Amino acid sequence: MKQTLVSFAVALSLAVPAAAFACDGEGHAAAAPKKVTVSELAKLQAAKTVRTVDANSDDFRAKNGVIPGSILLTSSSSFVPEKELGADKTQKLVFYCASTMCGASHMAAARALEAGYADVAVLPDGLTGWKKAGQKTVTPKPNS
Repeated sequence: MKQTLVSFAVALSLAVPAAAFACDGEGHAAAAPKKVTVSELAKLQAAKTVRTVDANSDDFRAKNGVIPGSILLTSSSSFVPEKELGADKTQKLVFYCASTMCGASHMAAARALEAGYADVAVLPDGLTGWKKAGQKTVTPKPNS
C-alpha cells in the first residue's frame, strides 16, 4: 500500500506542470484572456471601442498586412506593456497573431493581464481568419 501511495504521488507530480503551482504573489494566477470572433472585433472597431494589438513578426506583417489601426508589438514575449500599450489600463485590447495555430497573441495578452490591463481578449482566428472573412488589412509602416 505504501509503495502504491508513493507511486501515485510521483505520478501526480509528473503529471502536473510546475507552472500550475505558480501564482502572481496574491494567491491566484492572472485570469485568462477572453476570446472574440472576427465579427465581434469588426463591430468593436466600427464602434471605435477597441485597440487591436498585432503580436506577429515584422516579416509576417510585411508579407500579410495588419488589421488597420493595430498597435505593432516589438515582441510578443518581451514587450514593455506600459510603453507599447499605453498608460490607460482600462482600454479594451484585442490581441491577434497569424492563426489558430499561433500562440503569440495568447502570450502577449497574458503579459498585458499580468501588467494590470483589465479588458484583454484574443482573436483566436488571427489575421488569417480576419482576411478569410473578407475584412480589410493594410500594409504596416516599419517600426522606427
